[in-house]
Amino acid sequence: MQGAQRNSLRLLQWMMAASLALPIALFVFTSTISYTSTKDIADREIERTLDVAHEHALKVFETIDRSLAELNEVVRGLPDEVIRSREPVLHRRLKRLTDALPQLKSAWIFDANGKSLVNSLASPPPDLSFADRDYFYAHVDQNIGTFVGAALTPRPPYQGARFFGMSRRREADDGSFIGVIQASVLPEYFESFYARIGSDPGSFFAMGRTDGVVLTHFPRLDRDFRLDPTGPVGRQIAAHPEHGLITIAWPSDGIERRVGYRRVAEYPIYVSAGLETSAIRARWLATMGQHLVFGIPATALLFLLLALAFRRTQHLHAEATARREAEEALKHSQRLEALGQLTGGVAHDFNNLLTVIRASVDLLNRPQLSDERRQRYINAIADAVARAAKLTSQLLAFARRQTLKPEVFDVGERMQSLHDMLATLLGPAIEIGIRLPTEPCLAKADAGQFETALINMATNARDAMQGKGRITFAVQAAATIPDTLVHVSGSHDLAGGHGFVSVAVSDTGIGIPAARLGRIFEPFFTTKQVGQGTGLGLSQVFGFARQSGGEVTVESEVGQGSTFSLYLPRVPADLLPQRQAPNTAPAVAGSGMSVLLVEDNIELANFAADGLTELGYSITLVDNAADALAELTVDAERFDVVFSDVVMPGMTGLDLAQAIRDRGIRVPIVLTTGYSQALSQDGAAGFDLVQKPYSIEELSRVLHRAARLRPVRDGAAE
Repeated sequence: MQGAQRNSLRLLQWMMAASLALPIALFVFTSTISYTSTKDIADREIERTLDVAHEHALKVFETIDRSLAELNEVVRGLPDEVIRSREPVLHRRLKRLTDALPQLKSAWIFDANGKSLVNSLASPPPDLSFADRDYFYAHVDQNIGTFVGAALTPRPPYQGARFFGMSRRREADDGSFIGVIQASVLPEYFESFYARIGSDPGSFFAMGRTDGVVLTHFPRLDRDFRLDPTGPVGRQIAAHPEHGLITIAWPSDGIERRVGYRRVAEYPIYVSAGLETSAIRARWLATMGQHLVFGIPATALLFLLLALAFRRTQHLHAEATARREAEEALKHSQRLEALGQLTGGVAHDFNNLLTVIRASVDLLNRPQLSDERRQRYINAIADAVARAAKLTSQLLAFARRQTLKPEVFDVGERMQSLHDMLATLLGPAIEIGIRLPTEPCLAKADAGQFETALINMATNARDAMQGKGRITFAVQAAATIPDTLVHVSGSHDLAGGHGFVSVAVSDTGIGIPAARLGRIFEPFFTTKQVGQGTGLGLSQVFGFARQSGGEVTVESEVGQGSTFSLYLPRVPADLLPQRQAPNTAPAVAGSGMSVLLVEDNIELANFAADGLTELGYSITLVDNAADALAELTVDAERFDVVFSDVVMPGMTGLDLAQAIRDRGIRVPIVLTTGYSQALSQDGAAGFDLVQKPYSIEELSRVLHRAARLRPVRDGAAE
């Protein structure tokens, strides 16, 4: 049923996504086509405008060129003295010419020294030399035809707008240089024309010489400007000298434009017309905006209808889930009641077992006891001890204080399997979110302790939200542990380079004040009222992280909730859990195998030594780890295996095993304990472990198996 609910919600989610994705995809496709079309239209407009600008420039230059030719014919063959004598008449003629052509500022006739013989501005002309002007000295050495000069500023006493010169050479009958005829052309005439034909936003015009000197520019520039022949525009013109169309950041102002250019017939002049690319995009955006006016409301209405359907379906599913949670809560309360009854029964069973053992011991102490009755009492004691050991193991498992039993499991799968239990534990007023990775995240830890830690973190989050809010469980792989509030000191070098599996529990509760963050993992520390918490939940999480070689961190802000993150060592995905061999086989004969027995409890040591001796083992007994290490230092080769208790005064059995390994002594090691805080925190560190109470049969099998793992010595396999 839950699968069907998830499928229906997923279908609605897909429909909601499609109601947005399809219009967006269609809009993107339409936008692409529209943008291409807008660019094509802009290119055609630029070409048409460039045709107009080119035609206009050609007519202007041809008109001025003809006028210069006519003036040259008027003064051809006349000496300078004759021209000066006719200066008033020629002045009036030049003035009529400039008045008739609005593109002209003035017209001039110069002698061979650059002095004005006649001009349209003043009569008689001042005695000034213009031999340094480009329109004059360009003709001195040779006949170059019509010359177009750069933009110049009038020389005093002449005033007015800037101009550029168009000039032709005056020659004598023998071809020698006798002067120049020049017309001053107004750049502002072209700018005014460009302003009339370029009324669209972003319009652009320019006219310049083939060497890059810009004569006129629209929008108008307040400075002289010259294009670099080796720059982008110069290279484009060099590649296509007649005409072209390019997109470029124009060098004069850095604005990106779409620009077309064309050469003006035989003149060394180019005209350009273009549009700013931002203006082209603005046209495109305006077109797409019209589509959005109609498309957005329709799309929004469809999405809203689907969202309402999704919310309604969610509500119906939530009601069904709430009913299931109520049923689970009832079952959970019933299980808790049964657990209370079981706890009382455990105490009763312990007393029964102790009574059997005490009564059997008393009866064994009676004189003249028959062998049959003595054996019966011994069997009763052995049976009671076995039952007591089993009961102790169950109690330690319930209290999570036994030595950890690491196993490889998928954290994501284990989290998913706990979903229903967490929902019941946290209550219907708390929304649960679970984010799982797409690939398996395997960890090696005690699975039961992991579940307990997860429940403790969830319970702590529930209490912080006062039973109402949202808790999110997130599982993911982590390369390192972040530098947040870390409570386990020491480095976190990645064993094997596999990193960690992070399990984060985030709540929307009241948060933790910064002053208390340093104490929340201390045993019995709690911020709850008396009777509402023991302070052991987070301490268990902390202890489990330490024991598993991982970490627990917390990030919290008052009023913003908290996030507790549990980090466990990650293992490769192809690593399978190790299977334990069955331990129901009979005792294994020692066959002279030499055992170094390290046990500080004399009674227990004698028991183990006697039992192993009867099975044919050779026993060397010491009561502390220091003496054992001394024995191994003198001659380690005489021992086949070391069997040591873990909990001993001074150096522990685990310390002894580490010292043996660190010194390179190649003797197998088997540890034993009933309960060890060190092992419960750090594990057995890869050594074989026998849990107390053990039987001689079980001990002999473990010792024999460990000893057989020794390398070849003296040419024989041991």
